[in-house]
Amino acid sequence: MEMHQIKYFLAVAEQLNFSRAAKACKVSQPSLSRAIKALETELGGALFHRERSHTHLTDLGQMVLPHLEQTYQGAAAAKRISHELAQMTKVPLKLGIMSTISPDEIVPLIGALKQRYDGLELQLSDANAFALRDRLIAGELEAVIYALPGEEPNDRTHVMPLFDERMVLAVHRDHRLANAPGFPVAEMNGESYIHRMNCEFAGFADRILAEKGVTCSPTYWSERDDWTLAMVAAGLGFAFMPANAVHHPGVIGVPLVEPEFWRRVNLVTVRGRKHSPGIGALVREALRKQWFGMPALAASQGKARNG
Repeated sequence: MEMHQIKYFLAVAEQLNFSRAAKACKVSQPSLSRAIKALETELGGALFHRERSHTHLTDLGQMVLPHLEQTYQGAAAAKRISHELAQMTKVPLKLGIMSTISPDEIVPLIGALKQRYDGLELQLSDANAFALRDRLIAGELEAVIYALPGEEPNDRTHVMPLFDERMVLAVHRDHRLANAPGFPVAEMNGESYIHRMNCEFAGFADRILAEKGVTCSPTYWSERDDWTLAMVAAGLGFAFMPANAVHHPGVIGVPLVEPEFWRRVNLVTVRGRKHSPGIGALVREALRKQWFGMPALAASQGKARNG
């Protein structure tokens, strides 16, 4: 069964006249009739009752009509999508963003993609790092931007580092260490703790705290950083946060020391997986962008190797 046969069949089904159908398809009537005959042979029966003044569908023709319509429409849609991709007029991109990354850093990236690649259809997913990793591997996302401290190297993924960000303790302005240059990890012991449920350090920092004799039991849990900051400002406890996320007039971010904590945020794709052209656009813009005023780490590393 060939697509031109289906096209001719649908034209006759609509016109109920072989001559008019041939004209609509811009082919000769004998060519159209031969294609219909070949389709009937393949399907095992007549599709039309051919009468001089009244051509109409047979029972078989009526039964296969909706299926052949769906087949033809699906093929046309696939061809249209292929053409749009080839011409870069419509390029889908499924991107996952870790929910703890400041939107102020992501919005310029989105803006640059839209400005330079007008046909890009960006589908954003906002989730925690663990969920993004699973969805990337499963094929639900084409690329993710996330940090996952302690994650073992994975041969399946390609990792491009974007930026490093220091972790701080967010405390209210009257906290005893609010004006200190650093907040020693050991000083966390006994403090009221507001747990950020999307924190990528969950589980990773436990061993380090245990070595310092620190026990932190969360008194509040929150999925949203704005709520977390509001509770910190109200003096309900401290929060473990990235430095650039501490945006609240009643909150100060004090760098953690002894030891320090940093997170590295990466752009991650699956190695060897066939991607849409949108991935190339994303990589170019992510490496071109200034992250918190600094060049992307992968871009800097590339220049160092080439130098």
